[in-house]
Amino acid sequence: MKKIGFLSFGHWSDAPYSQVRSGSDALIQSIELAEAVEDLGADGAYFRVHHFAQQLASPFPLLAAIGARTKRIEIGTAVIDMRYENPLYMVEDAGAADLIAGGRLQLGISRGSPEQVIDGFRYFGYAPPDGKTDADMARQHVAVFLQALSGVGFAEPNASPMFPNPPGLLRPEPHSPGLRERIWWGAGSRPTAEWAGQQGMNLMSSTLLTEDAGVPFHELQAEQIRLFREAWSAAGHQREPRVSVSRSIFALVDDRDRAYFGRGNQDSDKVGYLDAQTKAIFGRSYAAEPDVLVKELAGDTAIQAADTLLLTVPNQLGVEYNAHAIESILRYVAPELGWR
Repeated sequence: MKKIGFLSFGHWSDAPYSQVRSGSDALIQSIELAEAVEDLGADGAYFRVHHFAQQLASPFPLLAAIGARTKRIEIGTAVIDMRYENPLYMVEDAGAADLIAGGRLQLGISRGSPEQVIDGFRYFGYAPPDGKTDADMARQHVAVFLQALSGVGFAEPNASPMFPNPPGLLRPEPHSPGLRERIWWGAGSRPTAEWAGQQGMNLMSSTLLTEDAGVPFHELQAEQIRLFREAWSAAGHQREPRVSVSRSIFALVDDRDRAYFGRGNQDSDKVGYLDAQTKAIFGRSYAAEPDVLVKELAGDTAIQAADTLLLTVPNQLGVEYNAHAIESILRYVAPELGWR
């Protein structure tokens, strides 16, 4: 394990227990938590993107703000639903945020998951062509996005522009060199992980897979990672790919930890349905004293196979508690698993 970051869904609620009661709270506290984990020595701050929900949505203003307030950590998404995206406008937003951050963006994208509303992407002005699915549309958006990120010009310049043009075809600006190599695909199955490897995208594997092979989640996820790396090698990509996995992990080191997470009712995988057609296996959570966590996590074959671990955080418990929870993992657990 080389890197450890956090992953926040950015929920807000006016429920009595919540310390994140508005969209403003969610955004500002996300920036503050990123600053805190950089001070603690962690490696990254990642955010989930959901539309039509009281959660973080449009990621680039947030990523740019964090990029301006931090110096070292990676800043990313896990993941952006490409069904909703204008890929060329996204290239401009991503390029600007990456330049502000000094080349630290790590963008996770995907074909999306069940959302708050039916076919929400249609409200954003996108619909699959006849005979195609929303997944097909997402991958088409990805293809345009990746091609534009390459920096190769494709747009015919105006013969009488308002401002002088450079020679040749034009590209979206600002262009951020190297960002194409920092795009990750959020894969929910073994075949989609293989596809990501073929396309030359890094792999993000979450806490669920949309298949149940009758083996523990971590073993299925480790196989997914193996198949991704084999597909990457077979495609002839020259650089070393990155792989991340997400986990809910809490070290019980004080009374708050034990009150929040000490009940021990999430220590096994779960099988369920994301929707009427989509069966999924959900990975277990971990909550125990640090010495017990070290032993349990050492047996998680997917964590061992990945280079990056994203710790999902209960962001509504506030910045101070989440910084404490991350610090406990960094101080008492991660060094025993080979971090640093």
